[in-house]
Amino acid sequence: MAKELLEDKLTCAICLELYEDPVTLPCGHNFCGACIRDGWSRREKACPECRAPFPDSAELCRNVALTDVLQVVRAEPGQAPGPAAAPRADSRADGGARCPQHGRPLELFCRTEGRCVCSACTVSGCRLHERALLEVERQEREAQLRAMREVTRQQATQAESQLQELQQQRSYIQSSACSLASRVSSKFSCLIQALEMRRDLVLRDIKVAETQALTQAQEEEQRLQGHLEATTRFDRRIQGLLEQLDDPTFLQESQLLQPPGPLGPPTPARWDADEQLGGLKGCLSQLCSLLLDEGGPRGAPAEAADLVAMEAPGALASAPSPVCPLRRKLWQNYRNLTFDPESANRHLHLSRQAQQVKHCRTPRGPAEQGSFELWQVQCAQSFRSGRHYWEVHTSQHSVTVGVAYPELARHKLGPHTDNIGRGPSSWGLCVQEDSAQAWHDGKARRLPRVSGKLLGVDLDLASGCLTFYSLEPKVRRLHTFHAIFTRPLCPIFWLLEGRTLTLCHRPGASGLS
Repeated sequence: MAKELLEDKLTCAICLELYEDPVTLPCGHNFCGACIRDGWSRREKACPECRAPFPDSAELCRNVALTDVLQVVRAEPGQAPGPAAAPRADSRADGGARCPQHGRPLELFCRTEGRCVCSACTVSGCRLHERALLEVERQEREAQLRAMREVTRQQATQAESQLQELQQQRSYIQSSACSLASRVSSKFSCLIQALEMRRDLVLRDIKVAETQALTQAQEEEQRLQGHLEATTRFDRRIQGLLEQLDDPTFLQESQLLQPPGPLGPPTPARWDADEQLGGLKGCLSQLCSLLLDEGGPRGAPAEAADLVAMEAPGALASAPSPVCPLRRKLWQNYRNLTFDPESANRHLHLSRQAQQVKHCRTPRGPAEQGSFELWQVQCAQSFRSGRHYWEVHTSQHSVTVGVAYPELARHKLGPHTDNIGRGPSSWGLCVQEDSAQAWHDGKARRLPRVSGKLLGVDLDLASGCLTFYSLEPKVRRLHTFHAIFTRPLCPIFWLLEGRTLTLCHRPGASGLS
């Protein structure tokens, strides 16, 4: 058993017999010297096993150690040197290897069993199998290998291009983050300065209002105190008259007695705390607009807006008016979609109605089974036939909208953070800051910049068309994919950190699944 295994390891892959004058290629594979030279005389110089090219300037080196091992094997009992070499000479004379079962030259290739056979094998074991001449089969295999090599070369070129784009994007992100941090710091500095000035002004107004109110209260207190003293004096005079025993004196003095004037309505101090804060809210709103100033540097409003909580999604309130005929026609097949929570990446936070998703730095928790490792989420609805249309509102660029078959991979493969359009089972529209890209099967087509934040997707399964629209400020077709859709399609989305997507709903529209 051990001898058979050793002989199997010492067998030439070309003639299928023990090595004769073995040589070693740079790739490490061994062959008979005559076999490899004879093979290279008819085709390009490459390793028959791994197809590694053999440099024209290099020379074949004889493997001395392997030659010594072969001599030991041939010298063992039951393996006479003469007979072992004789069939080999006949095999060389016939121009090729022989069938180990029938001893005839191997002239055919059995495609059913995947091995070389002789003419006798076609009569017995391979009689009903698919066969081809060795030369024909080799030509077909060589054509397949060349095609595969061409594909791999194209993939390598594409990978280099994508790597260069990724490096450029990384540089842009670093530069943009530094610039954004500087702008936000400047905005907050202005805001703090304005708040301090407003604080001093409000405190001064409060002090003035306090002084005025206290002055009014003091005047009212003096009035009431004077009236109280007058009533006290009047009461004392009445008491003195009542104690007067002389009637003429009583009557004369009682006629001269004058009561104090009426008290009059009270005059409260004018002080209203709500009135003092009445203009403060409006002032603070104006000051906060310094941070969210639309006229400020580009990008600041969207970044600051992302700091607030997600708003509840509504109907198509942001739709332009009046509605163009094309969009009104698309609305005939409108579908109200919802996100599938089980598929959402753990950094994607869904609203309570599952109509809005936001990418946050803080994860919701550990990843759930079946969820995307990529920054993606798909809808709970899928479509097998018919025509369907939906609209989505984006908070900013760096989002992807598309459709995919159910077998789209959930795991991350490669350097990309999304796989929409990276393979044959998905189609997508990637919206960037300065342009858009239509992706499918790893190929991208560059499109003009998308001006608005409202996108429309029209899926016509019957005609095999997938069309993306930009709806702001007017309806504009961005790109149309033409394909034969063989399986159900599910809407799918990717969004960068800080971005928000909202699935727009129309009253009366259905949510077919």
